[in-house]
Amino acid sequence: MRFAFILDPLDSLKAYKDSSIAMMRAAQAAGHAVWAIEQPAIHWSALHGVCAEAVHIELLDGDAPWFTEIDRHIVPLRDFAAVVMRKDPPFDIEYVTTTWLLSRAQTEGARVFNRPQALRDHSEKLAVMEFAQFSVPTLVARDAKEIQAFVDRHGDTILKPLDGMGGSQIFRVREDDPNRNVIVETVMHEGARTIMAQRYIPEISAGDKRILIVGGELVPYCLARIPKAGETRGNLAAGGTGVARELSARDREIGETLAPVLAARGLLLVGIDVIGDYLTEINVTSPTCMVEIANQTGFDAALMFITALERECRKN
Repeated sequence: MRFAFILDPLDSLKAYKDSSIAMMRAAQAAGHAVWAIEQPAIHWSALHGVCAEAVHIELLDGDAPWFTEIDRHIVPLRDFAAVVMRKDPPFDIEYVTTTWLLSRAQTEGARVFNRPQALRDHSEKLAVMEFAQFSVPTLVARDAKEIQAFVDRHGDTILKPLDGMGGSQIFRVREDDPNRNVIVETVMHEGARTIMAQRYIPEISAGDKRILIVGGELVPYCLARIPKAGETRGNLAAGGTGVARELSARDREIGETLAPVLAARGLLLVGIDVIGDYLTEINVTSPTCMVEIANQTGFDAALMFITALERECRKN
């Protein structure tokens, strides 16, 4: 089969850590042809439908270079066995426009994962509202008075924008913080942006756990991203250290509750974040940590994903 992956520029990807590269390597090892598409290359015309300039690549074993180009030409997305959307945020109007194009491609016969409508419907921060039974006290608001009252009520609080990734623009603020007002103003862009406030979870010191759900099934290991000294955020992009661990009973409870619901919506790959016993985010755009889990445990989540993708393709 021919699988297309919508990605950030290939020269920006790092083979030693990138889950998209791990997926493409697993696809190639399973005998599939791998094609790469960059977001700006996707277009529609009445004559040809949704197409893109696609690059046929061969995956190499090393870190640099990690691929070689075989060929490139414009291909209707419906001609691929599956199209895998792996473009990183920001979740801006260009990202949304791409999901609209991918939705149109679906009506033309393309198989797209994760499903474009599901990507639009699931804000990675706001999706926890549906599963509030697993969340810490949380507020989503644009009114600074509401945010300030939340900090007064809970004391130690995390503030974050709704469209960030990798720990970007996340602040920890306490009730008595002398910079409290300016932090709230900064995160909210002085009232121009809705943000999320969550009660601080001390268990972050033991790691922010990334739990992967593939085709409605849990990967049996999570990656606990442990903050570096003096840091609140565990994100690897913020300098955190990733330690693979077996799932706890609470991890499984949360994951097994979410898995069938999300899978039914066309979310083939999901990465949920759990700190201590609490669900904090549901990541659906480009969940990572496959490489670190494989390196530390031997469990190949990328192969699990390709197997699930093959299964989906055989349904039609």
